[in-house]
Amino acid sequence: MTDDITRLKIDKAVPGVTKKKRTVMLKIGAAGAVVLLLGLLFISGILSPAIPVEVTLVSKVYPSQTITLLNASGYVVPQRKAAVASKVTGRLVALMVEEGSRVKKGDILARLENDDAVAVSEQAAANLSVMTETRQQALAEQHDSELSFARNRELMEKGYVSRQEFDFAAARRQKAMAGVAGAEAGIRAARAALKGAGVAVEYALIRAPFDAVVLTKNADIGDIVTPLGAAANARASVVTLADMGSLQVEVDVAESNLSQVKREQPCEIQLDAFPEKRFRGRVHMIVPTADRTRATILVKVAFIDADARILPEMSAKVAFLQRPLTAEEESPRTAVNPGAVTERQSSRFVYLVKGEEAVEVQVTLGAAVGDMVEVLGGVKAGDKVLLRPTGKLKTGGHKNRIKIVEK
Repeated sequence: MTDDITRLKIDKAVPGVTKKKRTVMLKIGAAGAVVLLLGLLFISGILSPAIPVEVTLVSKVYPSQTITLLNASGYVVPQRKAAVASKVTGRLVALMVEEGSRVKKGDILARLENDDAVAVSEQAAANLSVMTETRQQALAEQHDSELSFARNRELMEKGYVSRQEFDFAAARRQKAMAGVAGAEAGIRAARAALKGAGVAVEYALIRAPFDAVVLTKNADIGDIVTPLGAAANARASVVTLADMGSLQVEVDVAESNLSQVKREQPCEIQLDAFPEKRFRGRVHMIVPTADRTRATILVKVAFIDADARILPEMSAKVAFLQRPLTAEEESPRTAVNPGAVTERQSSRFVYLVKGEEAVEVQVTLGAAVGDMVEVLGGVKAGDKVLLRPTGKLKTGGHKNRIKIVEK
């Protein structure tokens, strides 16, 4: 019985299916799975061929671009600028400012060595004191002579004094009056000398000629400052100042375009340092002369609103406008090329580029801004979208493999 049990075994072969048939069935199943996988990959876009497309940017657009008559470029230039120097030659002993310092008219910027001028001024002040005391003595003498003259005249009329004594009193009176006049003249001379000494002292103090900001420092303590700057290692100016309230943009306008520019015309100014900001301006002056070599006219554009960020010599672009901007037109708007927008069932879409793929995104549009259209939602400034999307693109949020074609 044991031998019979050991001879028992389970036959795993399927009735009617041979080994060859089983191999064929496995191959067919594997091929079907591969085809199915390829189909899924193709449908998902992974194996789809890349569609050649053009792209455009969603950008910030200023409404002023639609009413701009003319554009010109130039630089910010202060209309009041001074290289402050001394009228006398001397060694710089004090410097109270540095680059960027804001000063008021009359503020002391620097001081030259002036010990000799101060000594002369003190001497002139002492001389004035001496002359003032001399005048006081002369006035006292004049007063005494006046009394003596009046007394002698009365006595002479009564016959108590001789004519000679009266004449002596009169002469003394004239002498006293001359002494007072001389003392007063001496005081005027002493005052003039003191004023001249004070001017000499003042020459050593370099003051701000107007409210300004220090642009450059041209000398250091110990340098010799001279009006002519002819001496070796001498400095002609100590600092350079600019009135920031006088900043204007100077641009060159071609003679052929001058008819589009007029005084007080509204303008919009863009500084290269702040490309996202626009400044209001107006035409201040059209300089009445032309540059024959370049056939241009210099136009000065003033800033309407002061801004501490505006600095001399900044590069600027000026747009000459047809009319002043409204409050709503001063802010930028997000806009896109209308050729990037498609419409389907009263909805509008764009194809947003993400890497090497593009996805359909619904957008909300506003009014036209020049040759572009405002985008109120769906995409933001800086996004890349397809320009003139073709019918080969898939809709409904499916990804499309794309190949950007440069134009």
